[in-house]
Amino acid sequence: MLLKVLGSAAGGGFPQWNCNYRLSRAVRRREEGFRPRTQSSLAACANGRDWVLFNASPDIRSQIDATPELQPPQEGKLRGTPIRAVVLTNADVDHIAGLLSLRERERFVIYATARVLEVLEQNTIFNVLDPHYVERRLLPLGGVIPIADSDGQSTGILVETFSVSGKIALFLEDAGRANDGFGTEEGDTVGLRIFEADVGSSAFYIPGCAAVDGNLKARLAGAACLFFDGTVFTDDEMPVAGVGSKTGKRMGHLQISGAQGSMALLADVPVARRIYVHINNTNPILDERSSEHQEVRMSGWEIGHDGMEIRL
Repeated sequence: MLLKVLGSAAGGGFPQWNCNYRLSRAVRRREEGFRPRTQSSLAACANGRDWVLFNASPDIRSQIDATPELQPPQEGKLRGTPIRAVVLTNADVDHIAGLLSLRERERFVIYATARVLEVLEQNTIFNVLDPHYVERRLLPLGGVIPIADSDGQSTGILVETFSVSGKIALFLEDAGRANDGFGTEEGDTVGLRIFEADVGSSAFYIPGCAAVDGNLKARLAGAACLFFDGTVFTDDEMPVAGVGSKTGKRMGHLQISGAQGSMALLADVPVARRIYVHINNTNPILDERSSEHQEVRMSGWEIGHDGMEIRL
């Protein structure tokens, strides 16, 4: 199975369109040690032909432009796509807005939890995805499901879903329920195990996660690859940078550093490759010359970038 990181940044990308923080200024100037990044998404293919996207970011058109495998075949018909399905991990704008760019009457399937399907149903703008062409299928929580195309043909990829600690999408927050997670419910954020039938190796995709517990560590043990939430290096990173008031915890994201950060909490979990994705534009690991970048690399983590390939 081939996995390709289409987008490795958090919402807004890197640089974010309106951000004038030092890291965004540096990447705009194309300084050494800085790479532009688009918003979070992953693609997988098990048979060399049929592709499955995991989340559809607002940058999906440019991501397809940068990925020949996702483009119409050179000798194919006038309209076509090798994208057979899109699997959603939550209803964040940076994970569902790209669906609107896939509205040109191509057949593919959307897989999502009941909670996320409800969001799509209630926001009628998503009706531009003609249901005659784009079927929505339930992604059951806690189960394994084969990802199939619109004709029911297997893509060769299976997905196991599991709840992770997270937060309801920003545009759905109920301010009156601030002490109750702003209305967060099970199914708002999920993690995925991605694998092939009869193949032992698995990849985990968890671009949003607010906490690591014993159950998650046990689940990840022995994985061939882990793509994990790398939004912020420190919990108070955005307030300290002066670009916002929200902490990582308030946004539903676990910090990387410190005794209660993901780097320390996952240090004893046996994983062959561990890769941070969904990296915010304030995160100092985006500067490849920084001490934070070196600390992450020395601890055995890789820092995801657009176009990164992993073959299982």
